[in-house]
Amino acid sequence: MDKIKDTPSAEFQTAQEAIAWIVGRMEKLGMKPGLQRMQLLMEKLGHPERRLKFIHVAGTNGKGSTCAYLSSVLQACGYDVGTFTSPYLEKYTNRIQVNGADIPDDVLLRLVNEMKPIVDEIAETEVGPPTMFEISTALAIMHFGKVAYPDYVVWETGLGGRLDSTNIVNPVVTIITNVGHDHMEILGDTLELVAADKAGIIKAGVPVITAVEPHEVWSVIDQTAKAKKATLYSLGGQFNFTNVRSELDSQTFDFSGPFRNINGVPITLNGEHQLKNAAVAVMTLEVLRQYYACIVDDEDLFKGLKETRWPGRLEMVSREPRILLDGAHNPEGAATLAAALQSVYTYHKLHMMIGMLKTKNHTGYLRHILPLVDTLIITEPDFHKKGDASMLAEIARELLSEMNREVDIIVERDWKRALEILTSRTEQDDLAVVSGTLYLISDVRSWITYQTDSEKGW
Repeated sequence: MDKIKDTPSAEFQTAQEAIAWIVGRMEKLGMKPGLQRMQLLMEKLGHPERRLKFIHVAGTNGKGSTCAYLSSVLQACGYDVGTFTSPYLEKYTNRIQVNGADIPDDVLLRLVNEMKPIVDEIAETEVGPPTMFEISTALAIMHFGKVAYPDYVVWETGLGGRLDSTNIVNPVVTIITNVGHDHMEILGDTLELVAADKAGIIKAGVPVITAVEPHEVWSVIDQTAKAKKATLYSLGGQFNFTNVRSELDSQTFDFSGPFRNINGVPITLNGEHQLKNAAVAVMTLEVLRQYYACIVDDEDLFKGLKETRWPGRLEMVSREPRILLDGAHNPEGAATLAAALQSVYTYHKLHMMIGMLKTKNHTGYLRHILPLVDTLIITEPDFHKKGDASMLAEIARELLSEMNREVDIIVERDWKRALEILTSRTEQDDLAVVSGTLYLISDVRSWITYQTDSEKGW
């Protein structure tokens, strides 16, 4: 059994100490899928999760954007909204928010000190010590269920669904955005197996909204929903959207659904995929209106959607030179990024800097990116699971040989030096893109925005 040496009676004196204790468990314990430790934690904490209305969101890509849309609209409608998201881009406390404000340090310190003896107690049982993600999930539930009491909690899964620590809740509505090639070493080596894991968040009688395709993958979601007697609302089935107008930082679509149609729905996030994410969010809000009498006026719906921001995804963090950040890190994300680069942005030359984790589908990612770039700068994220830059460069060269295409490839392991090279190469009419793992995006974003290093992580 894993053991972590803690002093059971010791109380943390600062929020920083408490956070260090939580995140330090990641390297010591890693991830241990399963809900036994979460069930024990909730039981010993008095089940604060039962006091809350959760909107549970799973999916390979689009989870974060969909969560951002929902949170923004519900706030615009006058509701208090808790959000739990991962990974965080700048600070640990970003992951637990109420109405966009991080959990306060004094609240975090008090709640962690309340939880720590229980964590120590569980660590001595046969289920073993709770992980970093489990403690973070419990901390969020404590904040929402014992301190803040928001009207709704937008609740993003960490990995998969079925055995993810967030699956301890019984939501009012469930969302599965899509299913793609990510975390397959853990969730299963086919899209159907990945879908089955994500479908594990579907609860008896709780409505489900999804944009999952193709049909054989969608069928897994459909069968699970039927088995659980949960009404399924599928994009292309019960609801749909039509792209009316797409310009930089401004898109409009018409929404059609089972309860009503809404024309001229505005968003400011870029890319065709954001229309799909917004349509999923609108369908979710329609379900909340119909099932739970949630009050969503069109004026507030439009305001919330237009005001939605999602850092690190097609985010222009610099205008001179133009530097775009996008956390695409799997083949589906790369396809989405490539589509946006071809349809949304104009440029003379495209210079891209990437850094990946070693577990990702690098070949599938690069196939979408290489046809577009003039320069590819390959670096390494500041993270223990980083992918080797030289190995990535070798894969890129092999693919370019197949494509009969020449691209200037630069290997620079130090991401700050790589960023300097990227910036120096990007002229006035060019576009620079930083893409890959969010661990790299987080560092680059903090460095460009604040000239400081980030505290990024899960």
